This record gives sequence, structure tokens and C-alpha cells, in this order.
Amino acid sequence: MAGSTDSSTRTMGVLTVGALVAVTAYTVALGSNGWLWFGWVVLGLITLAMVVLKTG
Repeated sequence: MAGSTDSSTRTMGVLTVGALVAVTAYTVALGSNGWLWFGWVVLGLITLAMVVLKTG
């Protein structure tokens, strides 16, 4: 239900996508950094949990 997401969940989604772009750009420019990818996965899981809790 796209209309039911509140602003905090939408903000987390935007931050998650932005972080993915930033981590990918960093990896392309300077090489892979496992901590950055780990941080992005944690951020993604938090965002996913927020979406599930709002719709569930």
C-alpha cells in the first residue's frame, strides 16, 4: 500500500537507496570496503523492518 507509508518510512527508503548509490560509487572509484557494504545491509534491513511493521 504505497499511499499508507508515512514520511519517516519514505525517508528511510530514500536514505537506503542513496547509501546504495554512494557505496557503489565508492567501490567503483576506490575498491570494495566490506564495512560499507555491511552498513548498507544493516540500513536496508532496518528499512525493510519499518515497511513490514507499517503494513502488518
